[in-house]
Amino acid sequence: MKTITTTLLAAVLIFMGTFPGRSQERLLLGKVTAFDSIPLSNARVKVKSTKQVVFTDSVGLFSVQIGNTDKLLVQARGFYKQNVKIEEPVKYALVNLAIIPGEKNLDIAIGYGHVKDRDRLFAVSSLHNKNFDFSTYRDIYDAIVGRFPGVTVRGKEILIRGSKTFTGSEAALLVVDGMIVDENTFGSISPNDVENINVLKDGSSAIYGSRGANGVVIVETKRGK
Repeated sequence: MKTITTTLLAAVLIFMGTFPGRSQERLLLGKVTAFDSIPLSNARVKVKSTKQVVFTDSVGLFSVQIGNTDKLLVQARGFYKQNVKIEEPVKYALVNLAIIPGEKNLDIAIGYGHVKDRDRLFAVSSLHNKNFDFSTYRDIYDAIVGRFPGVTVRGKEILIRGSKTFTGSEAALLVVDGMIVDENTFGSISPNDVENINVLKDGSSAIYGSRGANGVVIVETKRGK
């Protein structure tokens, strides 16, 4: 009788010991995009703790089981891979991948089905500090001049060829670390602090409404990242 009781007690203790570990797992929902608004399908999402791998659907969405504190590795051909740390309160993760500069990587991203609409990526130009040394330039405007097709600088205004003016101004909308800024704030950015610069035109700038009708210049700083 004593042996049976001891065995049952041991089984209960093992069950109680494993239960908290299971309760720490939770469902995380997320979305993978490029240039803040373009959904990436078939992007690979790997959970560090469990090695579980899932792929995003046609609109960039995914769901995985993770621990309370975990990490994701997000990859898509033609884009820089990204490690994302997920803290306990987070229930929804928005991961924005940066495309590797170059025409070849645009073709790779489209060829592997990460972007369904071919025109969406070709309406975007990008420079990243992994492939471009911003620190060699005087200011942020100097780094932009001649680096993006159809983009010119007039004083403190950035003009994008082919834009549609609805506001009376021809200048592109300026966005720094997710915040819309004026020319003075934009001009005060040190090239040493720049992580990447993206130029959106045509339909890609529609996420900003009428304010983005003249195109959008998006700067992400190292501190903002």
